[in-house]
Amino acid sequence: MSTVIRTVCQECHSECGVLVEVEDGRVKSIKGDPDHPNSRGYICVKGTNYAAFAGHPDRLRHPLRRAGAKGEGKWERVSWDEALDDIAARLTRIRETNGAKSLGTFHGTAPRQALFFARLLASAIGTPNVLNTDLHICYAPSMVGEFATIGQSVCQEQGPDYLSSKCVLVIGANPTISHPGRGRDLVDAVEKNGAKLIVVDPRRTSLAAMADIWLPIRPGTDVALVLAMIHTIITEQLYDSEFVARYCHGFDELAAHIRTCTPEWAAPLTWLTADKIREAARLYATTKPAALHRRIGIEQNINSTQTVRATAILAAITGNIGVQGGNLLAGSLPGFVTTGGIINFCKLPPEVNADRLGGAEYPLISGADPLFLFVHPAVFTEAMLTGEPYPLKALLLAGGNPVVNMQNTRRAWDAFKNLECFVVLDFFMTPTAELADYVLPATTWLERDDCCDEVYLSCVAARQKAIEPPPECRDDVQIAIDLAKRIPWADPKYLPWRSMAEFNEFRVRGTGLSFAELKQRGYIEVDRKFPQYEQGRFRTPTGKVELFSTIFEKHGYDPLPSYSELQEGPVSTPDLMKEYPYILITGARALQFYHSSGRQIRALRTQSPDPLLDIHPEVARQQNVSNGDWVWIETPRVKGERVRLKVRITQDLDPRVVSAQHGWWFPEVDTPDHGCFESNINVILSDDRPREPICGSVPLRGTICRLEKAEPPSRGKLGGPFRARTDGTSDELAKAAEPSRP
Repeated sequence: MSTVIRTVCQECHSECGVLVEVEDGRVKSIKGDPDHPNSRGYICVKGTNYAAFAGHPDRLRHPLRRAGAKGEGKWERVSWDEALDDIAARLTRIRETNGAKSLGTFHGTAPRQALFFARLLASAIGTPNVLNTDLHICYAPSMVGEFATIGQSVCQEQGPDYLSSKCVLVIGANPTISHPGRGRDLVDAVEKNGAKLIVVDPRRTSLAAMADIWLPIRPGTDVALVLAMIHTIITEQLYDSEFVARYCHGFDELAAHIRTCTPEWAAPLTWLTADKIREAARLYATTKPAALHRRIGIEQNINSTQTVRATAILAAITGNIGVQGGNLLAGSLPGFVTTGGIINFCKLPPEVNADRLGGAEYPLISGADPLFLFVHPAVFTEAMLTGEPYPLKALLLAGGNPVVNMQNTRRAWDAFKNLECFVVLDFFMTPTAELADYVLPATTWLERDDCCDEVYLSCVAARQKAIEPPPECRDDVQIAIDLAKRIPWADPKYLPWRSMAEFNEFRVRGTGLSFAELKQRGYIEVDRKFPQYEQGRFRTPTGKVELFSTIFEKHGYDPLPSYSELQEGPVSTPDLMKEYPYILITGARALQFYHSSGRQIRALRTQSPDPLLDIHPEVARQQNVSNGDWVWIETPRVKGERVRLKVRITQDLDPRVVSAQHGWWFPEVDTPDHGCFESNINVILSDDRPREPICGSVPLRGTICRLEKAEPPSRGKLGGPFRARTDGTSDELAKAAEPSRP
């Protein structure tokens, strides 16, 4: 007899409600939960096929210790006690020799427990160094820019109230792929509710094809467009004068600042026409209410944080912040300990934070009191390789695959090999895990109880265990608790719980509910009252939306958004473009994968088997390639490196632009690097200086490149069978574990 468990998917950040049918302890099917207030029954192909992920024969099922040289691919099975005791001893030796700051923790983008593992454990062992692969080009510019302007983030996935909006402006985002549940809301707003749609994207995505106005912008110039839109709105007096007068700081300074930022100024920079810029500005400003959604397309260049500021200002001066149908301020469930609450719980003393790597160069992300905390990848790579400004000797990593997802891939590989103690929590043996001293097996979302409070959810939900994990797999937070108990000098106040169950109770007890009661209810929606800003001050130094940022002024940054030309491109280096004639944008996602995750799953790889490079037919003629051919791609930023991608010819982008997928490695390649240097676009991208000065962003969307026809890879479409486990189970079990597509 089968049972149905209501829980929440976590293969990406969307946190879609799902119904998991279980029979005899095995997942029979995963379907969308029609009663979930956010996803409303939606589920993508990653979710429907997740049983194959959890049940894959190559999944890590017990702790492993390196048995050969780093990167040699030799491992031995050990017990949890042996692994944790040795890790604790290694950390103790390193701390005694180099101090606690030589230790670091590291979290990837998912699951959320990885963040808790890194933050809680870092505080317990007294290190200020919490590392991340990609926050400098994904999320940090948004958080820093909007925190400085509004006091919280309202223009990412959490803010736009699509279903009540009359006009939606999307800049540098494609939520139908990146956050498909929210993207479905946007599509419904347009198709069912008649909302106007403006899309700013170099590619004609499915969303751009729906738009009333599509602005195929030159990559990296979004801030010039937004400043010109602000110019139009102010000079034509289309702004919300009442909201500006009562709730905004620095309007006069802004008006003077954008006086020269005319559409005619922006047009040649952005490849758009002045008339089209004015048309978009007028439609957005005069159609009330309007929602603005902006994402990583504007974060991956040297104007990132100031572009975020400009978009927040655009939403503010049109009166679209905190109103139904506009960009909503975050709600909360009274008494619930949110993700932000956990982060506040982890705060260390100022004297410890003052030693954080990168604090002097990037005070708003790595200083003693940052707006959004992390250490920049290039900074911690330097510390691992050279010991400057001080050595980083040990890392404990959860939920990430930085060797694949960091720029300068070969340098990252060398840096992680240089660690004295490297511990990785994961589900599979990734290229990053192959460099570890210990690899520890984690539970999947199907196998744990958890609280879901992703900031763009309008509810707090219970993630409920649907199946039992393999006997030796543990929750990330439980691993942090178990390790900290074995470190005699770890501060117990940061990990006071004995179990994941106690941690869940800690998060919900202020609501008056137990976690069991939350599971029974499934989810609790967060109430909102409009207009939201009348309920109190904005969380900025002036208590208002800071068009003129006092925080940026204090730290020596331009307090008003401005445009900087890209270091390489048709304006700054026209001669170099004769050798590298195309503008590369990266990070294009396939719905089948979440960054570098999921390449092992046959059903997903069958749908998306190869790394793709989208090019215009004119580029195909220039390079003498056809659909399905392979090309080498090179950039001037990493000399001597090239990667091979498969051509997909499309009319849906400018002939001056090529678009590459990211996150590619090949689990079926039976070498320790698993082919991560073959088609991983980060091999030819760099996070070296010059960088954006506030968050250290680098131009992943706007780097110039050249192409050369290549022979197809010898590994074939799927590269043969996936690697068998040491206990003799084969890939046939992986195929059997995969549910049929709905």
